[in-house]
Amino acid sequence: MAIVGLSWEESYIGGLRKLAGDDRVLISIGAHSLVRDGDGRILLIQRSDDRTWALPGGTMELGETLRDCAAREVREECGLIAHSVTPFGLYTRAKDWYPNTYGHVYQYIALLCRVDSYSGELVRVTDESVDAGWFAPDELPEGTGRLVTRGLADLVAFETLGTFALD
Repeated sequence: MAIVGLSWEESYIGGLRKLAGDDRVLISIGAHSLVRDGDGRILLIQRSDDRTWALPGGTMELGETLRDCAAREVREECGLIAHSVTPFGLYTRAKDWYPNTYGHVYQYIALLCRVDSYSGELVRVTDESVDAGWFAPDELPEGTGRLVTRGLADLVAFETLGTFALD
């Protein structure tokens, strides 16, 4: 199954970057999804750009809702169809700016969602990922990104205390 998203040049943020040039900090908005299987394992993708293990996610496109963005990124990065999502955190990375693998700097605003139901078969390699798999929360692979561990802790707080993470 070939899963193809927009190219960088076709994407909204890619177009903005071209207009703004390489030196300006841009604000980027997107969504990431925490998907669990029946055994409580979480789905991680290994990103094709920097090889980190991450939650499926990315930048919102013009005219798209954050809910749609979360579902689209799951489909594009691992082939699963997210039927319903519940937001549990919003992160602004207000002071956590650093260049991405292309040397561009963004203040990334990310909505973190729990995928409540999904269907389909896991696709391990896509245009945006070189691997994907299910991992126990206490046995994450080496190279797991910070948003994964933060998201897991915030999901526990959301599910036990009803606390929505906001920073």
